[in-house]
Amino acid sequence: MRFDPKKIILVDQGETPLYEISNELATYKTIEIAIASVCNAQRREKIFDFYRPSYVFHAAAYNHVPLMEDNPYEAINTNVFGTQTIANLASNYNVKKFVFVSTDKAVNPTNIMGASKRVAEIYVQSLNAKLSLVSENHTKFVTTRFGNVLGSNGSVIPLFSRQIENGGPVTVTHRDITRYFMTIPEACQLVLEAGVMGRGGEIYIFDMGEAVKIVDLARKMIRLSGLEVGKDIDIEFTRLRPGEKLKEELLGNKENTIGTHNPKIMVTQVPEYNYLEINGLIDELYGKKDNLKNKHLVKTLKRIVPEYISNNSIYEELDSKIIK
Repeated sequence: MRFDPKKIILVDQGETPLYEISNELATYKTIEIAIASVCNAQRREKIFDFYRPSYVFHAAAYNHVPLMEDNPYEAINTNVFGTQTIANLASNYNVKKFVFVSTDKAVNPTNIMGASKRVAEIYVQSLNAKLSLVSENHTKFVTTRFGNVLGSNGSVIPLFSRQIENGGPVTVTHRDITRYFMTIPEACQLVLEAGVMGRGGEIYIFDMGEAVKIVDLARKMIRLSGLEVGKDIDIEFTRLRPGEKLKEELLGNKENTIGTHNPKIMVTQVPEYNYLEINGLIDELYGKKDNLKNKHLVKTLKRIVPEYISNNSIYEELDSKIIK
């Protein structure tokens, strides 16, 4: 809002968060609210046609790893087909820039959520490459990739706070599990800056600092609450959940980075995909989406993202078959 935009359109399928943010921003007359799902192409097209946005920041996604492991249909429908729908509309309506918010879980994914976000990254990049062959004035597609955002929906911080308030135990999945963290203002600022500097086709990663051991975070939160671990509140290790891995990565095995003018932002150099090939594979995935046979969907995901190796999941058997 400090940049004085002509209009900001907030679009979400969740009415409660939209209601809350509309109250928070009630003094701004340039805010408009639209309730819609990224999976409803007709509704989305009406929104693009009516507002004709110049910039699109696409953050809509399902992002809870264990839940998506049990619901691959929904993960793929929203994270892959939803992204494809919005990206295509952005191109059709001559949006200047499209910024896709991805995740470190798309790097060497071990779960459906991360793999679905990686497919979305690949599609967005390949679409940018295809359009650049036709014209210099096409929509510029930029991807940002980072880790956990403190205090965001699903963040571990509110969970630990509730557990401490209730007298414990504080649950940690594994004593060695680590994650990267950044604050909401940091994440928003870096997404905006990457969107401005992007010329199309880049995947930006952010300097997330050192990975944090989740058990150390739990101990610190207990101490900051004036309590003592083991005396007032216990920490309980519950084991890794389906699809989880101990350490997240910011770069894939075949990726490296180059710096930018902002030391906190780097550009990832990733293998390029052919648009016709990736579009064909997504069409194949789309053709299987309504039969609700999860293994068929996951098997096709693994074809699109060969580095997707399931961890602590029922889909590990698909990897053993591929290896054989």
